[in-house]
Amino acid sequence: MTTLLTAPEDHVHDGAPRPVRTRWEPWAAAALILGTAVAYLVNLSSNGWANSFYSAAVQAGSQSWEAFFFGSSDAANSITVDKPPMSLWLMELSVRVFGLNSWAILVPQVLLGAASVTLLWRTVRRQWGPAAGLLAGLVLALTPVAALMFRFNNPDALLVLLMIAAVWAMMRAVETGRTRWLVVVGTMVGLGFLTKQLQVMLVVPPLALTYLLAGPVSLRRRILQLCAALGAMIVSAGWWIAVVELWPASSRPWIGGSQNNSILELTLGYNGLGRLNGEETGSVTPGGGGGGGGMWGETGILRMFDASQGGQIAWLVPAALILGIAAIVLRGRAPRTDQRRAALIVWGLWLLVTGLTFSFMAGIFHSYYTVALAPAVAALVGMGSVALWRARERLVARIVLAATVVATVVTSWILLSRSASFVPWLKVVVVLVGVLAVVGLLVPRLTRGRLAAVTVLAAVIAGLAGPTAYAANTIATPHQGSIVTAGPNTGGGFGRGGMDGGRGMRDGGAGRMPAGGQAPTGAPGQLPGGAAQMPGGADGGGGMGGLLDGSTPSAEMVALLEENSDSYTWVAAAIGSNAASGYQLATEDPVMPIGGFNGSDPSPTLAEFQQYVADGEIHWFIAGGGMGGGASGTSAEISEWVTATFTAQTVDGVTLYDLTA
Repeated sequence: MTTLLTAPEDHVHDGAPRPVRTRWEPWAAAALILGTAVAYLVNLSSNGWANSFYSAAVQAGSQSWEAFFFGSSDAANSITVDKPPMSLWLMELSVRVFGLNSWAILVPQVLLGAASVTLLWRTVRRQWGPAAGLLAGLVLALTPVAALMFRFNNPDALLVLLMIAAVWAMMRAVETGRTRWLVVVGTMVGLGFLTKQLQVMLVVPPLALTYLLAGPVSLRRRILQLCAALGAMIVSAGWWIAVVELWPASSRPWIGGSQNNSILELTLGYNGLGRLNGEETGSVTPGGGGGGGGMWGETGILRMFDASQGGQIAWLVPAALILGIAAIVLRGRAPRTDQRRAALIVWGLWLLVTGLTFSFMAGIFHSYYTVALAPAVAALVGMGSVALWRARERLVARIVLAATVVATVVTSWILLSRSASFVPWLKVVVVLVGVLAVVGLLVPRLTRGRLAAVTVLAAVIAGLAGPTAYAANTIATPHQGSIVTAGPNTGGGFGRGGMDGGRGMRDGGAGRMPAGGQAPTGAPGQLPGGAAQMPGGADGGGGMGGLLDGSTPSAEMVALLEENSDSYTWVAAAIGSNAASGYQLATEDPVMPIGGFNGSDPSPTLAEFQQYVADGEIHWFIAGGGMGGGASGTSAEISEWVTATFTAQTVDGVTLYDLTA
């Protein structure tokens, strides 16, 4: 064990540290990478369509190249998802090759997880050696929210890989001073924008400041190189934005999530400043929740440690902060261009900037967003642990290591106590092993020779036992729906880790309404327009779906929709993307999601919908879904016109209308 931490690390070439490859490293790295992939593949099919909102878009993109390019929700290209399409492309190509099934959609996400662990190991290893790199990779793999999102089809998996890649390229730029590496940095950020828009910008200040501080060339050249990185970012993201903006709106799908059919509006509004100030037009809570609180949880400096986010990411956040700061101090008077200090700075700033933004943003916030913190936490723990262990002959280094273990044990005790029925004995084991690690770290002779292995092992177990248990629980539990969380139920409310702190809209009952099935007045379940529809389709039977949960049609419904399906552009239309998604996935035919994700986008208008019906392009209208018409009222207008014009019929508890009658 101690060999991992004390192996020779520092061969210097051109002023840069070069880690020495040891005999054990290839085997350890292979075990880490393959172990991550295998673990993430276990029980993968239990997630089904995962987030059916994105799975339906994947199905559409596997059938239509136009839908592939724009990220359309349906192959007939009525409306797009509310993100750029890059995260869908890998899954869509997989479905084109292997057919439409859960594994074809989710295995690419698992591969992104294994790639992220691999790239983080290589990135940290380059400056800090094999032990630091492997420990960082292990921490990332065992972070509960990482075990969740690398087995799910949201954009976050690809976003994390691209952000790690940006840091990898930045550290090569710090090492060599070559402009080409800054161009790679900008390109990775630009591709991250095409994955999840402005969230990737949270790593831009850490990247830019790190190069300004540690770049090995003159200040003037550093500034010019950063301008080149900016240009690469604009080009790699802007080409798609330009095409969409310049494409005639009449011949492309509506931009989902926007009120004016504009990708720029979506970027700056619903997915941009609206997330920070809570003023998200078209959201579940129009007008937002500026000032924090409400259905997205309380804002504040401790938000990442609350009942909703804590179990996802907080286990090693105190350790990362302590170890990161201590390791920077240990670099002392190292040259400005010191690469190890640069690595600590970039990862440390990543953690601070992203963590503080998440803590105080007043708009839509889900606990799974915290996966963006996982690489920074993992890297700081890996680098800081190795830095202080190498300095263990100094009393202050041992005290800091011991304090880190204490902080981690306390954090684990608090987080494990929030779910009393979940392995209740584990927190006691963590404390006992933590005490052993603290004693071993404070007694000098226990940090040398064979006894040091016991100390190191105890510290690792104390730090990783809690998150490992949560990650294992996450892998063993099905996760489906739009809001999912890792680990056991901790009792968090809607928007604070899931409907009730559960694991997803269909998982373990998370997403149920209060007793009696009625949304309390003024509560998060009370939807715009007075609708009492609760997320997850709680107001109706037959698996019709709702705002946050995909529909689950019966065999009879599927057979009905498939009758003469080739005669129609859309076999059906439904309010909201999730209500439409299950029908589309079951039939593999286009189903129009009126109003997009929330059912609040003004697409199509009533006049457009009436024309589609007159032209015989839509067969069925499926009632329910969405959030009761939304802010624009377009969905409500369509629903009212259909109910007044056509005759209702019920199939397996689902009300629908034949628009060709």
